[in-house]
Amino acid sequence: MEIEENQRIDILPNGYKIIQDTERFMYGIDAVLLASFALEGIKQNDKLIDLGTGTGIIPLLLEKVSCASLIYGLEIQKDSFEMAKKTMEINGLNNKISIIQGDIKKVSQISSLSKHQFNVVTVNPPYMTCEDGKFSPNDAKAIARHEVLCNLEDVIKAADYLLSSHGKFFMIHRAYRLAEILYLLKKYNLEPKTLKLIQPSIEKEANLVLVEARKNAKSQLNIKQNLIVYKEKGVYSDEVKSLYKSVGL
Repeated sequence: MEIEENQRIDILPNGYKIIQDTERFMYGIDAVLLASFALEGIKQNDKLIDLGTGTGIIPLLLEKVSCASLIYGLEIQKDSFEMAKKTMEINGLNNKISIIQGDIKKVSQISSLSKHQFNVVTVNPPYMTCEDGKFSPNDAKAIARHEVLCNLEDVIKAADYLLSSHGKFFMIHRAYRLAEILYLLKKYNLEPKTLKLIQPSIEKEANLVLVEARKNAKSQLNIKQNLIVYKEKGVYSDEVKSLYKSVGL
């Protein structure tokens, strides 16, 4: 398959291939932690959609290890969308994973998506507001990192629209925005059920948080033990290693 300049085909340990652009935003540990976190909540024949899927890493990982019957990925950026489509093609997954180009803010207008269609929604959204530092609004990396094309409320509102009653929402985000996250989840009838804070190392405070919420659920929040990423400089903790293995990496 022909790929563009700066693009490359990486082979994952699970055997799947993924097309990535070295000049754009490539997947990292955040996607792996989110996929592993969501995996625990996916049931037989669940329908799943990954919002802002980028080049499709979350659908690619979860198709291999979960029992979801249908997986979608929604991406607004044309180049990322095309790479994700090609990724599914080279893996022979076109009949298992559907990649759609569209705007999170306009999910109700996307003909291939229906209200309350999904049992599971995953998202690794832009972490920073447009006030957080300088950036180019036309840069692909800036769009992935900053809320240029959608903000946190847009993401949660879209999840509310797409999720069936008691459907599950899984997200990774910056820990410092947790109060805002919980407020918006409640606003859109997504009850926070599980939180897991992520520390870079035992000496450092948490900088990320994994959140599970369920639509129209009763109030009961389970706060899990913090995840420590590195046990020493450059060496993943045993828990992180096990999470990589859980999604086939």
